[in-house]
Amino acid sequence: MRWTRGGKSENVEDRRAESGGRGMRMGGGLGLGGLVIVAVIGLLMGENPLDLLTQLLGATGGKQIAAGPAPTEENLAKEEESVQFVSFVLDDAQVTWARLLPQAGASYQDAKLVLFRDAIESACGYAESAMGPFYCPGDQKVYVDLGFYDELKQRFGASGDFAQAYVIAHELGHHVQNLLGIERKVRQAQRANPGRENDLSVRMELQADCLAGIWGHSTAQRSILEGGDVEEGLNAAAAIGDDRIQRMSTGRVHPESFTHGSSAQRVAWFKRGLESGDVGRCDTFSARAP
Repeated sequence: MRWTRGGKSENVEDRRAESGGRGMRMGGGLGLGGLVIVAVIGLLMGENPLDLLTQLLGATGGKQIAAGPAPTEENLAKEEESVQFVSFVLDDAQVTWARLLPQAGASYQDAKLVLFRDAIESACGYAESAMGPFYCPGDQKVYVDLGFYDELKQRFGASGDFAQAYVIAHELGHHVQNLLGIERKVRQAQRANPGRENDLSVRMELQADCLAGIWGHSTAQRSILEGGDVEEGLNAAAAIGDDRIQRMSTGRVHPESFTHGSSAQRVAWFKRGLESGDVGRCDTFSARAP
């Protein structure tokens, strides 16, 4: 990507120095990368990631568990370019949505992006790095531990700056859903019909992928993308498909347990946004099969 170095967004809250060296609590739901990180842990430990997640949640029971040491100034300095990149993507995507969202009948309000390490407290509860990047509608903030990008690249082969940008754009897609009232309606529908909880979750995640693609379309129109960037984004979407993660961790695929969508679905909806740049093309809820 052609991005401008040297800046830090006023919408970035850098809380990395506050993380680590204190207890944390398990809570909240899985973010975009949650299944990725849990799958990695499961593979390393030789356990089923879904069983491991259940064990972790049950074992902690909301109690505090130890976090790692606070990051040093040297470590923070090494991540400075990543902070600048995240700032660029965040600001560019939010400027794009401020222009596009009124066409969908809503005004855009900037989200904050919180950088943390190990564990963080949000309006959605306590969260840890293993959950991956996530969006909390309660405080309208995106939470990112920069270490997630290393896992995405090293364990799942999704490298490149546009792969990283896709992650941020996906979480901002959830912010757009929140502003449009979609997030609230989906949660209400899930409570009213528990049997459709996973299906509705998949549709909401795939819509966020499509909305991320809309920002990608905008960057292509403005010549920010470089050769290979689109492939990096599509590879990232495929890397965190439910089927791929389940196959890597257990050797089996259980579509009924999907919460984010298959690799093919994630790629297809991200690509739809990339190619169309049209919010109206991202209606995953009306599609017969997402």
